[in-house]
Amino acid sequence: MSSFASSLIAWQREHGRHGLPWQGAGAYRVWLSEIMLQQTQVATVIPYYQRFIASFPTIAALAAASEEQVLAHWSGLGYYARGRNLHRAAQIVEKLHGGEFPCQFEQLLALPGVGRSTAAAICALAFQQRHAILDGNVKRVLARYCGISGSPAGKSVEQLLWQHAEALLPERDVAAYTQAMMDMGATLCTRSRPQCVSCPVQHGCVAHQTGRVAELPTPRLRKVVPERHATFLLAMHGREILLERRDSTGIWGGLWCMPQLEEGDGTLADYAQRSGWQIDEQAALPVFTHVFTHFKLHITPLLLNLAGKSLKLQQSGSQWLDVDEALRAAIPAPVRRLLTGILSSKQ
Repeated sequence: MSSFASSLIAWQREHGRHGLPWQGAGAYRVWLSEIMLQQTQVATVIPYYQRFIASFPTIAALAAASEEQVLAHWSGLGYYARGRNLHRAAQIVEKLHGGEFPCQFEQLLALPGVGRSTAAAICALAFQQRHAILDGNVKRVLARYCGISGSPAGKSVEQLLWQHAEALLPERDVAAYTQAMMDMGATLCTRSRPQCVSCPVQHGCVAHQTGRVAELPTPRLRKVVPERHATFLLAMHGREILLERRDSTGIWGGLWCMPQLEEGDGTLADYAQRSGWQIDEQAALPVFTHVFTHFKLHITPLLLNLAGKSLKLQQSGSQWLDVDEALRAAIPAPVRRLLTGILSSKQ
C-alpha cells in the first residue's frame, strides 16, 4: 500500500467522519445517500435522508411509491431529476434484479442517475470492491496532491485525474480509503481556506510544496449567468391556493407550482380573463431571486384573492389545495418559501 493511501486511511480512522446515518447501512442506503450527496452538502442531506428512509425503508417500498410521493420527499433538495431517476432505478432493481441491489459495477452503471464515480462509490462502500471514485471533492484533492493544472471540467484533465485516482487506489481497505478521500475534500482540502497544516499527506502534495494550493484546481472560466423573470400568481380562495403540475421535463419537472405569467403571456387582466378568474384583491409581494446552476430566476409574486374557484382550471394538471396540504406536496423551494409566508400571515 502506498504511503498516500496508508496515511489517508490512518487519518480517516482517527479524524474522519463517523456515524453518518448511511455508513455501514447496506447498499440501498449507500446508494440513496450517494444520489442525494450529488451537488449537495452532507449537513443538508441528513434530514432529507432520514425522512426518506422513514417513508421508504426498503427498495421495494421506494419502487412501489408513486413519483408524486417520491418528489414530495425530495421537495427542497433541488436537482429533481435525481429524485425521478432514483424512483426509476428502484423499479428497475425490483424488475430485473428481484429487489436485490446489484453489486456489479456494470449493473450499477446501467441504473438511471448512476455515473462512473457514483457506481464506484457504491461498490467500494457497500461491497468493499476495488473501484476509484472521482467526485468534485476528490478532483480537488488529486489536482493539488499531483499538481495537475487545468480545469477538472475539461475532458483531458478529467481523464488525467482518473488515471491518478486509479493509480493511487490501494489493494485493500478500499472502503476506508474511499471514505478518507471524501472526508479529506469535505473537511481539510476545501476550496477555500484549506487546512494544510492538518493534512496527513502534505509532505507529498505538489501544490503544498510549490506554494500553488490557492491556484489548484484551476477554476473554469466563468460565463455570464443568464437572468430570467417570471411572475408567480398566488391565486387564492380562502385558505386554498391553485397549483399546477409542471411537465415531467425541464426545470422543476413533475412538481407543483403556482401559475406563472411570463413574457408574451399578456397582462394579468388577459390571463385572468382566459382563466375565468374574478380577482377581488391583489397585492405585490417582495421580489426575490432563485439561483439555478445555469441561470438566475427573478420572481415577482402577486397575491390574488379570487371570488371563486375557476372552473376552467379544474382539469388534470391543476388543483386547489389548502395551504397546509400544499406544503406537503411535491413543490420546489421558491414555492415552499411563498406558501410558508402565506401560512404565517394567516395565523
